[in-house]
Amino acid sequence: MRIATWNVNSLRQRLDHLARFVQARAPDLICLQETKVDDSLFPAEELAALGYPHQQRRGQKSYNGVAVLSKQPFRATDHRIWCERDDKRHVSVVTDGDFEVHCFYVPSGGPIPDPERNDKFAHKLQFLEEMAAWSKIEAKGRKCLILGDLNVAPLENDVWNHKRLLRSVGHTPGESQRIAALLEAGHLTDLGRHFVPEPEPLYSWWGYRFPQSFEKNYGWRLDHALASESALSAVTGLEIFSESRTWERPSDHVPVIVDLA
Repeated sequence: MRIATWNVNSLRQRLDHLARFVQARAPDLICLQETKVDDSLFPAEELAALGYPHQQRRGQKSYNGVAVLSKQPFRATDHRIWCERDDKRHVSVVTDGDFEVHCFYVPSGGPIPDPERNDKFAHKLQFLEEMAAWSKIEAKGRKCLILGDLNVAPLENDVWNHKRLLRSVGHTPGESQRIAALLEAGHLTDLGRHFVPEPEPLYSWWGYRFPQSFEKNYGWRLDHALASESALSAVTGLEIFSESRTWERPSDHVPVIVDLA
């Protein structure tokens, strides 16, 4: 089984890119973030035509939104509301192989890395803390995969310039500590660094603000795949599909692909 996760930054604008990615890598299941579409306008028929008739989504107009697409039926579906805000940041499915696949879109946190001055950053920290508490109970003893845009580049070589970016939201010590706490609480393995250990650079996001960010490789690793102890033995590989960042009008994120035996 091949599973991909991708922050598409507007699903309806990236349908052609999604079709191109499907042709290139043919994932069996796709987790999407920032779909930015209300459920009533979700392009279900177009996605079914791509080979994904089984769909679980939670969306809203213009912001956030998550979805899981599959070639095969789900055994179960679910979602959770985080921080008492129903802002469409999580959906989960159970596959035929009894894998629990959780698709997350963690809040970005706004521009100021101070929870007392920035409510958005406080929300992000609370969200990550709730994820850790949840994983301590839910991930142990289950074949659990957590995929999505976690909006944190936790390690030194997950950003293009560690010293310069330590005070930037997404790479602060407090955020990195909360990702470490999440991994520890659920006995989770960070698959990116399982297959590409530090100190090798590993990125999944190149910003729009600087037009040459991709060419100069000014990247961040914001998109993650985590596996519980029970799921880890099935994982055979991981790929970051950076080619999509070269396409016309691309998402600033690229797909992360996980292969399972």
